[in-house]
Amino acid sequence: MLNKPLVGVIADTTEFGAHPAHVAGDKYVMAVVDGAQALTVIVPALGTRQSSEDMLQALDGLVFTGSASNVEPHRYGGEPSEPGTLHDRARDATALPLMRAAIDAGVPVLAICRGCQEMNVVYGGTLHQRVHEVDGLSDHRERHADPLDVQYGPAHPVRLVENGVLCALNGGRAQARVNSLHTQGIAALAPHLIVEAIAPDGLIEAIRPADARAFALGVQWHPEWKHADDPLSRALFRAFGEACRARLGARTAQSLA
Repeated sequence: MLNKPLVGVIADTTEFGAHPAHVAGDKYVMAVVDGAQALTVIVPALGTRQSSEDMLQALDGLVFTGSASNVEPHRYGGEPSEPGTLHDRARDATALPLMRAAIDAGVPVLAICRGCQEMNVVYGGTLHQRVHEVDGLSDHRERHADPLDVQYGPAHPVRLVENGVLCALNGGRAQARVNSLHTQGIAALAPHLIVEAIAPDGLIEAIRPADARAFALGVQWHPEWKHADDPLSRALFRAFGEACRARLGARTAQSLA
């Protein structure tokens, strides 16, 4: 039996030359290994070729990563995307059903950036495709010309909802500063989701399912970036890891019963 929980990190699809590939960013993998103190595997974007049920029997947690691609708008009844918008149909076909199945099964879920948007879509919500073009909302995009440390540096405060999961992880403090590297964002909040954090312009920045049986949280920012340097990010990955260890313990006890 494993002595550490096994966490799946969702992959995007890409190509290396003419060769299709499944990839996940190093920063997510390292945050799981070091921050959550877990083993990790990359979950390829194979859609129905690997069933959610089979995947969940092998995993103690899942991280749904950020991505350069956007959820296809037909998934939430949105208008067609602007020409040139990057999509990843294989990721949509994998991540969306797997996330709902994981939450329903009590498998811990941490959803980051695109993953947070996926969580809202999974539960029936909608997305702004271009937040910076919505009246009253700020420009939440990164500046690609900036060094990475600037792109991923603190961009704005968020208000953490009192008595929420994030507020507790933040030591009861109702405000934190976060980075901001997204074009899309939550428009209509899905039923059965609870708001955990809000940006100064009113954009929802963190959510959780009301009916989740285990840790399940979506954040619009990137806590995985140099997570060890930020108290809230450290606490977030530590809590996720603890939930994954609880899942491993329950699975181990069941197998020995």
